[in-house]
Amino acid sequence: MKKEENEVNNLQQSKAGYIFDYISGQEIKATPEEIEAVQIFSKQLVEDYNYPKEYIQTRPQFRVKVRPSDVKKEYPVDIAVFKNDKKQEDDIYIIVECKKKNRKDGKTQLQDYLRFSKAYLGVWFNGDERFFLRKIEKNGRIEFEEIPNIPQYGERIEDIGKYKRKDLKATHNLKATFKAIRNHLAANTVGTTRDEVLAQQLINLIFCKIYDERFTEPDDTVEFRVGFEEDADIVKKRILDIFEKVKRKYKEVFDENDNITLDKNSIIYTVGELQRYCLIEAERDIIADAFETFIGHALKGGQGQFFTPRNVVKMMVDILDPGDEDLIIDPACGSGGFLIEALRHVWRKLDAEGEKYHWNKNNLQEEKMEVALSKIRGIDKDYFLSKVAKAYMAIIGDGKGGIFTEDSLEIPENWGTITKTKIHLGDFDILLTNPPFGSKIPVRGEDKLKQFELAHRYKQNKKTGEWIKGKIKDKEAPQILFIERCLQLLKYGGRMAIVLPDGIYGNNQFGYIRNWLLKKTRIIAIIDIPAETFMPNTPTKTTIMILQKLPENKIPSDYPIFMAIAETCGHDRRGNLIDEDDVSNIAKKFREWTKENNFNYIEV
Repeated sequence: MKKEENEVNNLQQSKAGYIFDYISGQEIKATPEEIEAVQIFSKQLVEDYNYPKEYIQTRPQFRVKVRPSDVKKEYPVDIAVFKNDKKQEDDIYIIVECKKKNRKDGKTQLQDYLRFSKAYLGVWFNGDERFFLRKIEKNGRIEFEEIPNIPQYGERIEDIGKYKRKDLKATHNLKATFKAIRNHLAANTVGTTRDEVLAQQLINLIFCKIYDERFTEPDDTVEFRVGFEEDADIVKKRILDIFEKVKRKYKEVFDENDNITLDKNSIIYTVGELQRYCLIEAERDIIADAFETFIGHALKGGQGQFFTPRNVVKMMVDILDPGDEDLIIDPACGSGGFLIEALRHVWRKLDAEGEKYHWNKNNLQEEKMEVALSKIRGIDKDYFLSKVAKAYMAIIGDGKGGIFTEDSLEIPENWGTITKTKIHLGDFDILLTNPPFGSKIPVRGEDKLKQFELAHRYKQNKKTGEWIKGKIKDKEAPQILFIERCLQLLKYGGRMAIVLPDGIYGNNQFGYIRNWLLKKTRIIAIIDIPAETFMPNTPTKTTIMILQKLPENKIPSDYPIFMAIAETCGHDRRGNLIDEDDVSNIAKKFREWTKENNFNYIEV
């Protein structure tokens, strides 16, 4: 999208410092409270809980009494949900309070709101934490109890947790939910507070959830659930039983000493937050979302590892367009986002082919599993991340045998025995990756560096412009070596999409890299993505390069290159979702460009 068009659209949407309220449509101040809590939960009420917008009031704010004698109704409610669209005081059903208070003060204030109103249920959500309350009136007294969640529209509170597999709902964004879970567990879990341990525990629960979704018939009630007033010990036992099934089925992924060690109240809270969703149909990479939320910049940023947003991943996969005969690899796979999306892409193509040729359903499923087992490879040197990727692939598509814990930049002969049997240089048709980058994590060691031409010093002849290779360096940034290792992994004719820092494309000192690439590849596309793409984790500006590896005598002397600039990426600098997303349109633009230019990959 052109910058001028973007500016016009922004003017049409709201003036500086203001946003349009999701429910009322009114222009309101863009306060942190509104952006990070009120608007997020308003959208969840409609999209995840199915409440009609007409039953919800945000502006003007519904007001409740501060005390029984209060005739002015001095308390403004952030979000009020009614039983119908008339929004009468007697019909208020749920009150949602979104002030930036701590849990204790938030609970006290929410109880006051419920006490002096007709509302039956309450939610406190400040953007970081949330909980759910039910008001109980008996013997002239008002009491409150925490409940696992609020009912969906049309449900009774007694129906919470009684979900059939077919009733689970896919969601657009789970970050707010994971953030709330993380903060709740950090504040309340007994015996476990370190983020990396909490992350492992949550991921164990996520795989219980995914396993339950995959192996529960559509009309059967799911096991990953917590019902209204259900005994906590029963819930915990049910979840632990699922995890034992997960470990038995996926012995290559989970060790015998892997356990769910969360206390029962933490399990109930987490299950209550996740139970209504269908994770295997989630639009975003839910494992990466969870990992980002729990581990975050402080732990992983130092290793140069930042998770690629799903819309960027999907765009890169769609441009490379892998098929069921392509051998696919990500040599810095992290939690497996590129591999999962590539597998889904191939599966969609198989579905279309199966429908066209009326394939038997079982045969189609066998074809899909064959792709997952034999065509997907991933490497990551982080044991925990590679384990997450392996588990994710195992439960989604049985591709567990293709994920390895190795250093991709190590001499291949030094890899483990199994890795060496499954991954060979020069074998791969498709490579997708976002390698770790940063000068603070250099690769050292002559034996390792001498594998790479790009590990040498280069000097440019001022007269001829030619780059002359010199001595090997003492150290080199990983992203530069990854460029060469990626090409080494590709066969001739193979296609690659890689995320790299902008400096490689424009800085004079990296001219030797560009010159080297032009002698070994045909550059297909250069796609500039916004600085916000990896925020709030890192402000590093990046660009995506798409290329095809070719013998030098096959590289055309003159050819067109697809160029694109995305000015928006679907979230802002703080990671909050926004409607503007140029990234998601780029693959379509690329397909249009290929038709206009009669573009085809060169066969080797």
